Amino acid sequence: MKKHNYSAGPCILPQEVFEKSAQAILNFNNSDLSILEISHRSKDFVAVMEEARALAIELLGLEGKGYQALFLAGGASLEFLMTPYNLMKENGKAAYLDSGTWASAAIKEAKFFGETVIVASSKDENYNHVPKGYTIPTDADYFHCTSNNTIFGTQMKEFPTLDIPMVCDMSSDIFSRNIDFSKFAIIYAGAQKNMGPAGTTLVVVKEEILGKNGRNIPSMLDYAKHIKAESMYNTPSVFPVYASLLTLQWLKNLGGIPAIEKINNAKANLLYTEIDRNPLFKGTAVVEDRSTMNATFLLDTPLHTDTFNAMLKEAGIIGLPGHRSVGGYRASMYNAMPLDSVQVLVDVMKDLENKI
Repeated sequence: MKKHNYSAGPCILPQEVFEKSAQAILNFNNSDLSILEISHRSKDFVAVMEEARALAIELLGLEGKGYQALFLAGGASLEFLMTPYNLMKENGKAAYLDSGTWASAAIKEAKFFGETVIVASSKDENYNHVPKGYTIPTDADYFHCTSNNTIFGTQMKEFPTLDIPMVCDMSSDIFSRNIDFSKFAIIYAGAQKNMGPAGTTLVVVKEEILGKNGRNIPSMLDYAKHIKAESMYNTPSVFPVYASLLTLQWLKNLGGIPAIEKINNAKANLLYTEIDRNPLFKGTAVVEDRSTMNATFLLDTPLHTDTFNAMLKEAGIIGLPGHRSVGGYRASMYNAMPLDSVQVLVDVMKDLENKI
């Protein structure tokens, strides 16, 4: 039975990525060795790392603009720490937008390094919207935001133009839509949404912003050292990087971000139209801030929960329960989610309406 995987992460990946990854586990590049056992210093894997880094920059439209791509360990959560270590000056301060759980976690880490100004927060309304109309201090060392809030189903639709560096956690919507990525000094994203399996994190850094905060940075947390070592300062996560490369190749062959954005918009429009039309369901995020990646919604009454859940199971739909912070359901429609799978979910929602 075909499964329709709506898991929020680790999540669905393209079928061809699974197939090529599986082959590489058995025999990578006809070397009679597995990708799981080759040296990260081998010619074959160095080529993988170089292509993955270059392709990430290419797809983001940042070629020739002074950016470097890194594949690091520790997840996006380690970047909560690395960002202030590399950008916040001694006795400096940083500005943060609090738009969800992961933004709040980033704020917690920044407070270890200096003054952390929360320019706006939607916490009081359970993060059901992205704050707007805030003022960012011009003397802050940087501004940090989260582009997409996976748990609450909200997404930033616009980003400010600033004279200070802007850092963005794009873990759950990177490579999904057209943005002027050159607005950002640092972009980071865990692989396990739109790139690959868990175990590596893409960090894109504008090199000129580094080395200016006067701090002594531990080597493993120093972006400059990772750049100098070409993302090989320590042994990288070989398999997740390889799977990420395959996913980036898949995206490029599809037509890049412009092509996938059209598909993602079609998927989101299909599901949100049904959520708004069907009296048995209601969305939890403010309409103008709805995420194209994560649609969060509730049933009108708990009385229908068992029936709906049974229908989802029968249709092969998995990973739909919402996070405990919101409840209800969360449909994660990352790049590899086909439109046909969204149609299956919509059909189940219509069938429920007809049953009640």
